Amino acid sequence: MSRSPRSKAVSAEGPHVPVLLAEVLEALALEGPGLAVDGTFGAGGYTRALLDADPSIRVIAIDRDTTAITGGAPLQKKAGGRLRLVEGRFGSLDTLVEAQGETGADWVVLDIGVSSMQLDQPERGFSFRNDGPLDMRMSSEGESAADLVNEAEEATLADIFFHYGEERRARAVARAIIETRRRAPIKTTGELAELIAGVVRAEPGSHIHPATRSFQGLRIAVNDELGELVAALHAAERILRPGGRLAVVTFHSLEDRIVKQFLSARSGRAVQASRHVPSVELPLPKSFSLVTKGPVLPSDEECRVNPRARSAKLRAAARTDAPVPAPLDAVRELAILPATAALRGGSRR
Repeated sequence: MSRSPRSKAVSAEGPHVPVLLAEVLEALALEGPGLAVDGTFGAGGYTRALLDADPSIRVIAIDRDTTAITGGAPLQKKAGGRLRLVEGRFGSLDTLVEAQGETGADWVVLDIGVSSMQLDQPERGFSFRNDGPLDMRMSSEGESAADLVNEAEEATLADIFFHYGEERRARAVARAIIETRRRAPIKTTGELAELIAGVVRAEPGSHIHPATRSFQGLRIAVNDELGELVAALHAAERILRPGGRLAVVTFHSLEDRIVKQFLSARSGRAVQASRHVPSVELPLPKSFSLVTKGPVLPSDEECRVNPRARSAKLRAAARTDAPVPAPLDAVRELAILPATAALRGGSRR
């Protein structure tokens, strides 16, 4: 693993503190003119930095959260025509960019997971620090966390908590939810967090709430975050011009594993789906060359200033002139298998 010598805590205007910002900018090697795509706009921290890096760089910023797009209006106005905000899923970033009349991109940056802005709004239901409705949707569409908690079968809930949240007491948490919802629906983050805390013991000396891992699993399931990540990596591969760069910041092992495996496969390296499966060479064109040889980690200083940076990892790669590989279901399965095997009927807990 590597640590950038330039790593430092960097803040941007507004409420959002972009994680690994200096390292992301270094990995992207920004030099205009060109088009950058911020697939996860959030509160605009990375987009603002992209705009500030070079006055000849244009940015298309994407977010599935209507609130984020609306909140970006002042930055869009300030950018004077260099910024376009697009509501949509980053898994479709190539088609969203093409719908804007563009034929390719020179840089793509992805900051995976829930944004600080969403965590800090109790009404969004992402966090249990303040009680709020059990929602967790990044957009206003589809099934909410409350729907999942109150309607899913016990086995499905246990699989979600174990595979997405990496919660060892997944079965017990799922069983407690089933028993509780028989009496009354579970409607708020506080209710669910209290229920889980009655089943999962806090680890000695740890400041992590017992419900943290289960909440992570629910959020990932509600928003199909891992599936979207896989789709986004393929979309970035399709839209980047030769020499264009991709930078991805992840915040937990499931996300990082997918990014690592995708870039390893696309750069001609052996890929191992899990420690139980032998590494395999994939006969694919080398569509990327690695910019970071391992994950770049935040500095101690950045972690001190911004505790949310502690689990962050950056991986980056440059697009080659090789053609985009033909769609291969095996590659998609190989990338996402460790996280979702049980949800397709599979592995034991």
